[in-house]
Amino acid sequence: MKRRVLMIFVDGLGVGERNRERNPIAAVPEGRLSLFSSGPAPRDGVSLGLDATLGVPGLPQSATGQTTLLTGKNAARIIDRHLFGFPNKTLRRVIHEFSLSRRLVEAGLSAAFLNAYRPLFFELGDEIWNKPLSVTTWNNRAAGLPFFSLDDVTERRAIYNEFTNVTLREKGFELPLFTPEEAGGILGRRSRDYDFLLFEYFRTDMAGHAQEMERAVAEIEKLELFLEAVLAEVELDETVVLLTSDHGNIEDLSVRSHTMNPALTRLWGREAEGVAARLRSIEDVAGAVLDFLL
Repeated sequence: MKRRVLMIFVDGLGVGERNRERNPIAAVPEGRLSLFSSGPAPRDGVSLGLDATLGVPGLPQSATGQTTLLTGKNAARIIDRHLFGFPNKTLRRVIHEFSLSRRLVEAGLSAAFLNAYRPLFFELGDEIWNKPLSVTTWNNRAAGLPFFSLDDVTERRAIYNEFTNVTLREKGFELPLFTPEEAGGILGRRSRDYDFLLFEYFRTDMAGHAQEMERAVAEIEKLELFLEAVLAEVELDETVVLLTSDHGNIEDLSVRSHTMNPALTRLWGREAEGVAARLRSIEDVAGAVLDFLL
């Protein structure tokens, strides 16, 4: 039987306490992102919290956490610290060599990163690679895969990182407005076209740093609608949907910083439990995906 993985990376999403005063996930009862309830795969998914500390002192950070997720290498140990923001030269070398997408492509499988990029990304040409760029961008480049544009968003072949297109329209781009359900449907249907499909959402991390409960709850509610639509379109007999994160943040609005909490992780699909059994740390994610697909 054909096997596929849809990986949804949600930045700054940890397993927090069941406290509605500081955890917006707890304020959205019994949602898909909740780890306070669980059920059998595939409908309700498998719930996990993955260690994000990587055995290195200090708060987990994005550059090292995301590099670890998409390479299977402990990036924090490699540079002996947690690194925020974007990968440095050392981490970019790690991504180039051990990129999950690259290893899958080299094994003859199809892969894609469904996040669309604005025109400036393409207009800068090679100069863009001297700019601060996300781990996901470097992962895609390492695999030699094309990048989607806003034209692909219009044609419903890709979605923007803020999948409703509200922020793009505010900047003057003429794009259709998507509901979370419409955007989720696009991602779910596109998962049928690839062996491995990746999507990144980082607005959760921004909301966590802002410490605004109303905004954070709105982000969780939007993600819940998006995710419900994704799961309605994915072929769960063939596909494992893996939602995971790089570190905690939004689940504890009492602090502006990241947290030491495990990375909230949920899996759906007929074979979700088998993949979940491999996961203890964010360091295990890339290897589990490779073992499942190869």
